[in-house]
Amino acid sequence: MRRLFLALLLRDLRLAARRRLDAALPLVFFVVAVSLFPLGVGPEPNTLRLIAPGVVWVCALLATMLSVGGIYAGDHADGSLDQMLLVPQPLAVVAAAKAFAHWCVHGLPLILVAPVLGLVFDLSGEAVGALVLGLLLGTPVLSLLGGLAAALTLGLRSGGMLLLLIVLPLAMPALIFGAGAVGAVESGLSAAGHYSLLGALLLATALGAPWATGAALRISAE
Repeated sequence: MRRLFLALLLRDLRLAARRRLDAALPLVFFVVAVSLFPLGVGPEPNTLRLIAPGVVWVCALLATMLSVGGIYAGDHADGSLDQMLLVPQPLAVVAAAKAFAHWCVHGLPLILVAPVLGLVFDLSGEAVGALVLGLLLGTPVLSLLGGLAAALTLGLRSGGMLLLLIVLPLAMPALIFGAGAVGAVESGLSAAGHYSLLGALLLATALGAPWATGAALRISAE
């Protein structure tokens, strides 16, 4: 199972390296969308600090949704997915590998640029750290849930809209706790509770989502 996981992970990373424009589009959307808010709201520092956590998290969620539809679409189109369904190992390994590859390509860059965007909103150093840590715990949840939704909507004509309807309600807890951690730090309170809830959410999603995704892939293939 470890060999299968690594093989699929490296395969998807190589494919993403060949399609750099597709990999960069969600990141560009994230940066542009977040950067527009200070221009529209105005330069008032208190207002910017107040809206910063929610803005960054909502834009991160939407940027992730731009890319999750392609987790299985390409493999489904060229027949690679049919070969993956024939492996003797559980399909949860395939789902976990592809979700992790998606996070490496699309989630990790969002985390890396988040400190710069935090400074645009005049966040303190502690708040920027809370924002980065929250995204580090929360963006894998988005990739795992996105993989599940992509498997459920595989091959459907209106799959993109249905994917949003599936993921957005499930992703709300991550958004609430992630933004709440930054708000707590800005208010001088401890964000440990928010981190604990995000960690628990990540653990529950990491344990359950790959198995559900594997079952959804099997159903979609049939």
